Amino acid sequence: MTEPTKIEALDFAALLCSRVCHDIISPVGAITNGLEVLDEEDNEEMKAFAFDLIRKSAKTASSKLQFARLAFGAAGSAGAEVDLGDAETVAKRYMEGEKADLVWQAERRLLPKNQVKLMLNLLLVSLHAVPRGGKIVVRTEGDMPCPAQIIEATGPSSRIPPRVADLINGDVGDGLDAHAIQPYYAGSLAREAGLTVKISKSEETVIFEARPTV
Repeated sequence: MTEPTKIEALDFAALLCSRVCHDIISPVGAITNGLEVLDEEDNEEMKAFAFDLIRKSAKTASSKLQFARLAFGAAGSAGAEVDLGDAETVAKRYMEGEKADLVWQAERRLLPKNQVKLMLNLLLVSLHAVPRGGKIVVRTEGDMPCPAQIIEATGPSSRIPPRVADLINGDVGDGLDAHAIQPYYAGSLAREAGLTVKISKSEETVIFEARPTV
């Protein structure tokens, strides 16, 4: 396997910020639209609609920010551990706005932060494997300190997302943008955690496995 492509730290940070902003801009824009309706409308029905839009959008924005904080943020000092129960909470809230249903079967325990961040990033990648919705199962397998992570995405028209395997392996091909940076980041986390990610497909299920590197 070829060596992963290295990118400048400033470019890496800028692209990750763009990725997070991409997730947040839609619900924040909806909140702005709802406030404009409240300013301009006297119709009680429209005001009720605007309040409902603001509530739902604020909840979505909050869940996405909490997820991003754990999946992309520092999550404590170097060598810190993260409770998988916290990861489950933010993942379930994030998935309320997605087409696929989440089944979290990962045993609750403390894991090094990069392993937990990898799990959440692989969950994001798996959403692209079931664009029409379905079910995503997250589980762990094996003993500490580095259990395997298995994420199974099942649904109609399931597929291995284009470029994802290469990006996870660190091959940027034609380059990186705000969409491609996230699977590339997942691969960087895996290597840092001593894990190798493999992707396979069986019938309607795409399987993402992160196992200790031999």
